Amino acid sequence: MFEGFSPQTVEFLWGIRFNNERSWFLEHKGEYQQHLLEPMKALGREVQAQLAERFPDAGLNLKISRIYRDARRLFGRGPYKDHLWLSLFRFEEEEEGGRPVLWFELTPDGFSYGMGFWCAKSVTMVKHRARMERDPHRLLQLARALNDRADFVLDGPDYIKMSGAAPLPELEEWYRKKSLTVLHEEPLDEVLYSHGLVDRLVEAYTFLMPYYDYFSTLWAEPDPRKTT
Repeated sequence: MFEGFSPQTVEFLWGIRFNNERSWFLEHKGEYQQHLLEPMKALGREVQAQLAERFPDAGLNLKISRIYRDARRLFGRGPYKDHLWLSLFRFEEEEEGGRPVLWFELTPDGFSYGMGFWCAKSVTMVKHRARMERDPHRLLQLARALNDRADFVLDGPDYIKMSGAAPLPELEEWYRKKSLTVLHEEPLDEVLYSHGLVDRLVEAYTFLMPYYDYFSTLWAEPDPRKTT
């Protein structure tokens, strides 16, 4: 059962940010496992179980990120991440990045959670715009529901240049996105140190599930750029 993170969790994250080297990590590996990794696993499992009760057909898998950076992508940074996240999804792991996930991320500065793509594939966003043009009112309902929530925002990079325009003015922001996520972020808060974080995430993901369903089904649609 998830009982909350601890001040030692944040201390470790700050430590790895300023001491990002193998010797320091090995010396503090026990702290990583006890105060960061294991609580993150417990949080993910409990949230996953509660969502399974609410959405028995969702079939959400759970993944906890690795703290080790990909050696091919260090770019002068240390070998470890100073943040950790969990993701919930219903696709094969090798497809990660191409489809959206529900996620929670903890950093030394704060935390965030939401629904979206790590980096959407261009074909996915082409399908997104084609669906919007074909049936704008389906996304319009989601856009309006999001506007009614003060705790979530639509985020993600925009195309610098693009042809075409959204079928409805209210959808223009959604239409311009190169990749997107619906997210909430805030600085460190007492909710991190209690079981209340489970309740917070379950409520958030319950609200976000229609968005997840909408975007996770894009992959199965035909590429509108191809003609038959």
